[in-house]
Amino acid sequence: MFLFVYLCLKSNLIQMSYTPKNLLFNEEGRDKLYKGIEKISSAVKSTLGPEGQTVLIESTEHTHGMTVTKDGVTVAKAVSLIDPTEHLAVNIMKRAADATATQAGDGTTTAIVLTEAILKEGKHLDENKTNVLRDLKKETDKVISNLKTKSRKVTDKRLRDVATISANNDSGLGKTIAEVYKSVGKSGIVTVDRSQTSETYFESTHGLKIDRGYSSPLFINDQKKDECVLEDVHILVSDATIENILNIENILKPIIQGSKKLLIIAPVSQNVQNTLAANVMKNNLKICVIQPPNFGYKQHELMQDIAVSVGATYFSEKTGDDLSLMSMNDLGYSAKLIAGRDSSVLIKDTEEESQEITERVDQLKQAYEVQTSKESKDFISTRIASLTGGIGVIYVGGKTDLEQKELYDRVDDAVCAVRSAMQEGILPGGGVALYKESMKIEGDSDAKRILKKALQSPLKQIWLNAGMDICDEQFHLDTDFSFGMNIKTKKAGDMYDMGVIDPLKVTRTALENAVSVATTLLSTNAIITMARTIEE
Repeated sequence: MFLFVYLCLKSNLIQMSYTPKNLLFNEEGRDKLYKGIEKISSAVKSTLGPEGQTVLIESTEHTHGMTVTKDGVTVAKAVSLIDPTEHLAVNIMKRAADATATQAGDGTTTAIVLTEAILKEGKHLDENKTNVLRDLKKETDKVISNLKTKSRKVTDKRLRDVATISANNDSGLGKTIAEVYKSVGKSGIVTVDRSQTSETYFESTHGLKIDRGYSSPLFINDQKKDECVLEDVHILVSDATIENILNIENILKPIIQGSKKLLIIAPVSQNVQNTLAANVMKNNLKICVIQPPNFGYKQHELMQDIAVSVGATYFSEKTGDDLSLMSMNDLGYSAKLIAGRDSSVLIKDTEEESQEITERVDQLKQAYEVQTSKESKDFISTRIASLTGGIGVIYVGGKTDLEQKELYDRVDDAVCAVRSAMQEGILPGGGVALYKESMKIEGDSDAKRILKKALQSPLKQIWLNAGMDICDEQFHLDTDFSFGMNIKTKKAGDMYDMGVIDPLKVTRTALENAVSVATTLLSTNAIITMARTIEE
């Protein structure tokens, strides 16, 4: 009887257990959020522009326990605050910065500056707040639409300018990045790696891009870039679902025994994926899984392209192939895999195309000529570009580990910026495009007032970092969209002609993410955080 009662009481105690929370409401909660935003913004925005300063970060994740950087995402990720509500705000800002970096490759600092400016102007909104925030999004859409109509296509010269600016106005790096893009062509891929010497240089090779990233974040082994990177990797290509780990036993055994790396491009059940991921976490396997690209007949053809490109035997469900019969001889090979969130790149160790690739490309060219629909022609063109496109690798050097790390971040940002410029075009840089759009906003509604101030904030911050005070009249004197000042040379003129330009995608993404985050925070009335105690 005693035992029964004891067990009942114990059970009840377990059921009644809870985790205490902190609750904040209305102005008290929002004030805490704004303080957190101000702190992370102060750390990040000092890096903006050509005269922006570097930030020294202490962290066990970096070489010698510290790093020096001007990269907005790196600075943002390093910020952690004691107060739980302030820290919550910091995490929200990190997401905005990370989203901007992921989508456009640059613009993280601009996104944070814009977010802070919107919050500063909007935190005193009254009960009509919901309508104001709705109007703010509408006005933002108008600005973005205007920017799209004014963007220019990027030329070879402008491409170099974009690279130079994103590389913190390093003309040498800008030249190197422009040259590597010129060597691989517009359909090519450019990646960044660390040099084994103090020199920075690039090499062109061949490879393949797949429009699918890793199937689980548990496969990530490069936390900084959220990527899975494997060298000397064997590749399994199949459209047949791997339902059981025993389906690929013949492959896994020699992979494990020989300490080899494996990439699986195939549908994988959740149980199999969990098993593989668990072994990766325990360092038993070096492996990555990528789901097959596309669907239907397109998937079958794309998978055949992949198999031909990497020299693998394509095991297809459509032809009744049995995965359990696959051997190591059926696997393809790549010198390096870089699998990201949304796409992956396979780099070859030779520029020579195999006979199989040449024949495949010839077949596709013949198929292209007989197609009548634009959709089919575009699909075939994409496949040809994928099979023949070059891959450029920029190897970043440095005299010290700290120098190499800082330079690597700059090159990586610049490469991403160039890619964005090629996708959507370019705008006047230095915050000028947003500032000029702010001048066109007429009316005194709360939404327009908030957006107008926010759009001016990046340019004003760039000037402030250069020790200069902006005079609005300077910009009203010339209404030309591209007129502005080159902060580095202190000369005014056409921003395009002076090579001060930004990719439209970077500017657009930064503004969209800033408005999204700011409106979320402004509409928050209750904040729930985990109760914390600080141990001495």
